[in-house]
Amino acid sequence: MKKSLIVAMAATAITACQNGSQKEAFCFDEMTYSPTETVFKLFAPADAEVSVVVGTDTIAMVQIATIDAPDSTSLPQGAIWTAALQGDNKGKEYSFVVDGRESPGVFAKAVTVNGRRGVIVDMNDTNPEGWDTDTVGTRHADFAQWVVYELHHRDFSIGRQGAQHPGKFLALTEPWALQHLTALGINAVHLLPSYDFGSIDEEADSVAQYNWGYDPVNYNVPEGSYSTNAADPLCRIREFKQMVMALHKAGINVILDVVYNHTYDIEHSNFQRTFPDYYYRKTASGDYSNGSGCGNETASEHEMMRRFMVESVKYWVREFHIDGFRFDLMGCHDIETMNLIRQEADMIDPTLFIYGEGWSAGQCALPTEQLGVKANTALMPGIAAFSDDLRDALRGPFSDDTKGAFLAALPGSEMSIKAGVAGMVEHPQVDYSEVNYSERPYALQPTQMIAYVSCHDDMCLTDRLVASVPSLSGLDISTMPVNSPKMQELIRLDLLAQTAVFTSQGVPFMLCGEELLRTKKGVHNSFNSPDCINRLDWTATERFPQVLDYYSRLIAMRHNHPAFRLGNDELVRQHLQFLPVDSDCVVAYCLNDHAGGDTWQNIIVVLNASKATQTVSVPQGLYTVVCDNGRIDESGLYTITGQQVEVKPQTAVIMHLVN
Repeated sequence: MKKSLIVAMAATAITACQNGSQKEAFCFDEMTYSPTETVFKLFAPADAEVSVVVGTDTIAMVQIATIDAPDSTSLPQGAIWTAALQGDNKGKEYSFVVDGRESPGVFAKAVTVNGRRGVIVDMNDTNPEGWDTDTVGTRHADFAQWVVYELHHRDFSIGRQGAQHPGKFLALTEPWALQHLTALGINAVHLLPSYDFGSIDEEADSVAQYNWGYDPVNYNVPEGSYSTNAADPLCRIREFKQMVMALHKAGINVILDVVYNHTYDIEHSNFQRTFPDYYYRKTASGDYSNGSGCGNETASEHEMMRRFMVESVKYWVREFHIDGFRFDLMGCHDIETMNLIRQEADMIDPTLFIYGEGWSAGQCALPTEQLGVKANTALMPGIAAFSDDLRDALRGPFSDDTKGAFLAALPGSEMSIKAGVAGMVEHPQVDYSEVNYSERPYALQPTQMIAYVSCHDDMCLTDRLVASVPSLSGLDISTMPVNSPKMQELIRLDLLAQTAVFTSQGVPFMLCGEELLRTKKGVHNSFNSPDCINRLDWTATERFPQVLDYYSRLIAMRHNHPAFRLGNDELVRQHLQFLPVDSDCVVAYCLNDHAGGDTWQNIIVVLNASKATQTVSVPQGLYTVVCDNGRIDESGLYTITGQQVEVKPQTAVIMHLVN
């Protein structure tokens, strides 16, 4: 239930929030700068002693609003506290102090090194030249047109010879980086956590340090270790914006990975230091709930945590021009909050893309029916969830790296792959009683399904194939000759997996470096592994040029042919027909009647993961084959006539009926 708020705002407090509406009088704009006055504002217990320390001066804060009802009977009443400092105080450091607990607050915009204190800034000073006219070139309201590339800043550039800013935001402004991304054909980069996180010492930039960044400290400030000067509060912000602007100029959207479900820890978190226990869930026994698997989970259902999440998303959109958000462990957040985020994002721009992990890492303190888990995706229109159904049907379960599935020529996953190809929507030829994890369609629209086979927090695709396909056991990608039988089999299976992903009706998603046959040397969870495990090997562009070529042509084919991205459940049911097959580990389907207005009339796709050539019956006709045996050419590789097509082992065939 929403809590009613008693508004007792002074005029200065109302103007402290951007847009100044009555509703937004409670926004988390904790520091608002002007050349004549800086206004501070904080949500904290009503019975606390609250002050703000600016430089070395301590200023008492006063209550200007109270919350009518606390979110828990065990918590004190909440209040909004404020203080104003006259004059131009730009550049000064500040901290809030609540009952002796010091922090930069929960919504700092700029911080000192390692995020210890807030800094008074004029955000206009962080804008690179041309920022006011920055626009994204390819953002589509039709989410089916998005092709997402998940990228970790350090992974992508630290091993690139000639990179001017390896491991930094600015690496993504360099010509080599933009040329690679645009040549690959992706139109969105999903940036792993890029806010200020706690596991990297920003004062030790000369020391090789690594972490994915799923340990939030200051949610609304870019991470200092990814900037060229973490000690300069403006540098990290300006360089993040430079990165966004460069990607936008290249026609690439920017998606931010947001981790609102937990904090780095409890004791030292800014949430706990401003309002103890308010922002966290507890179990019935009074212990901190651990649905995140990280020792704590936040309470999105609490009014001010919910408002924090909403306003944080809006801030990243307005201040940093972010185009979409990936919610870490979305299954920890309540459905009402996720829907509110979607609604308020729509008011800014309905083309903002929102998706998340439809699961938690442990048992949450809220009932499952209230949470944003994958099974509840239909209750969150306009929000997508990752399809572990398709992922594990292709490569095997997350829980056992050594167990294979379709790609290992093991039968039983075919129906799950069909569900993934259909975008996890209702389809008359998909029997969800045979789908691995979903007993019913979880998506209202195919654009609510993220199609993928690998991401950062698991073995990358090549390592998983080596671990789960017996004939590939012991293969060392970095040393095995490219033309060896094992390497050729690995490449066939890699390309087959991505063909399933990129011809599915969901939104395709790939891990950075898969186009280079990336390996992490078999490490499953490389969150803090060294660069030698996580960095991309850019020499692979020379070793495996056929892999990069296939990926780019596959992505281009998806862009060029709307039949693969219908974006509507009725169109999927109307145009997608699965074809009968006589063998296990084969899935075949047809996209009929110029689906989605496609120039190709009827498109046949056959995925053959078996180790034998398969003959599949197709409607009589003359066909142009555009994909076969690891090659793609939209103009045609060759033509066939008849009612059958032969598909070589561990490969895909794509062909279309000649008009």
